[in-house]
Amino acid sequence: MSPSPAAIDPAKSTTSTEMRVRFCETDLMGVVHHSNYLVYFEMGRVDWLRKRGIAYADWTDRGVQTPVAAAELQYRAPSRFDDLLIIETTLAKLRSVSLDYAYRIRRGETLIAEGSTRLACVDRNLKLLRIPEDIRASLLAGER
Repeated sequence: MSPSPAAIDPAKSTTSTEMRVRFCETDLMGVVHHSNYLVYFEMGRVDWLRKRGIAYADWTDRGVQTPVAAAELQYRAPSRFDDLLIIETTLAKLRSVSLDYAYRIRRGETLIAEGSTRLACVDRNLKLLRIPEDIRASLLAGER
């Protein structure tokens, strides 16, 4: 029987990241190409970690990696060059060998896209690895 997901404090689980759409991210219609939203999710996720004092490179040096195992994305409204976007990244679930993030990308009050990713915790040989306790504690802590 696997342990239940960790209790996540909603007051500590969300980080907002500002970014501006670059011209190279738009298509011939002048809107952000759909493939870029997964990149924006990653940008939000890395910033989420950084704001908690976590450097992903430190994990990989220890042999702990978290590849994306699943991704879901819904487009709600178009975004264009030079739009200022806010990526809201939330730790949604923390299990023994995986974690889920939820994302909302907004331009002002307009919801542009939303989705989620599930990351698996693996070792250097890509075998599932229980998330180390110190990493779990860092993930559950709020922004510094």
